[in-house]
Amino acid sequence: MVETCIATAGVIDLRVLNAIRHTLRHEFMPAEMAEKAYLDMAVPIGDSQTISSPFTVALMTETLRPSKTDRVLEVGTGSGYQAAVLSPLVEHVYSIEIMPCLSRQASETLHRLKYDNVSTRVADGFEGWPEAAPFDKIIVTCSPEEVPEPLVEQLCEGGTLVIPVGERYQQTLFRMVKTNGKLVREELRPTLFVPMTGEAEEGRQILPDAKNPAVVNGDFEVRARQPGASASSFTSLPNTAAIADQVPGWYYGRQVKLLDGNSSNPAAVGKTFVRFTNQLPGLSAHLLQGIPVDGRLIQQMVLSGFCRTSGVVLGADANAAPMISISLYDGSRSEVAVFWLGPYGGSHDWKATKMVFDVPESSREAILRIGLFGATGIADFDGIRLSKTL
Repeated sequence: MVETCIATAGVIDLRVLNAIRHTLRHEFMPAEMAEKAYLDMAVPIGDSQTISSPFTVALMTETLRPSKTDRVLEVGTGSGYQAAVLSPLVEHVYSIEIMPCLSRQASETLHRLKYDNVSTRVADGFEGWPEAAPFDKIIVTCSPEEVPEPLVEQLCEGGTLVIPVGERYQQTLFRMVKTNGKLVREELRPTLFVPMTGEAEEGRQILPDAKNPAVVNGDFEVRARQPGASASSFTSLPNTAAIADQVPGWYYGRQVKLLDGNSSNPAAVGKTFVRFTNQLPGLSAHLLQGIPVDGRLIQQMVLSGFCRTSGVVLGADANAAPMISISLYDGSRSEVAVFWLGPYGGSHDWKATKMVFDVPESSREAILRIGLFGATGIADFDGIRLSKTL
């Protein structure tokens, strides 16, 4: 998992890679989900929460730049996996979880596995842990619309905060450094985390429109990355470097580039498209996007898009093929249905495909995926759309 899903995706800190290698992820997951423990995917753990994908945990840990002398606050204990990964890298981890059942389970697991430098408590992460403050580093594994002010106050001067911020399904992961009492932010990449509940969620100003689900930047015409939610205490770092696999509106890009069309290599829609290239069977090459979908409000939807391939060889797994896929999840974030366009193999020019599918009443959100999914060759995508039927 470390070699194929994390190191190849850009995490290079050997301490972090070793911490992931020696942390038994299956110990932090429900027994019935253990078969997915070493796949690079988020998995539901109860109380509408998830254990983040191993790559996400590794990326956030590396971004935190942990030191052996650090006292770290984690907001969102969840399963305890992130705290366990941090444990050998820092002096002490203080972890807050708002859900009592999850906090108790995580505490028992961490104690059983002898992570003795991790302390847990049940509380609203919005308020932090004032009795243990100040902290050298703070890591937030759930997303508020804006950075909670108590976390800024509890961060040491010069300390680092790693946090996903923004709208419910359009978030940006930031690394922020407290400088002269204010947060200087570095925008890292688009992402998707469960929302920070409690006071943060009660104060959310922009709510997802579950009545009119749609793909953001499905034609890939937006080139500049969109900023996260603003806050008066933020100052932007200048000249933040863009990462090649980032596409506005989409997250967790792997082996993807945003390209301009031309007369010999046109886009299917507009002027730009995305291209996935993979030469190693089984290696990830994809983009994802979260979308609100409420099965109580919508009975049917239409998924459509364009795909063009060159030299595509499908993998041994039936799912290792270029496709446009949508997975629907219920309120506990368990998968209730999957639909897809494709698979697309071999070599062919732009091909338009469309399907109408029924939305289970229990659906509350969706994850849209496009890419090669382990197949080799080149696959281009454009004009990805999702809409409800009239």
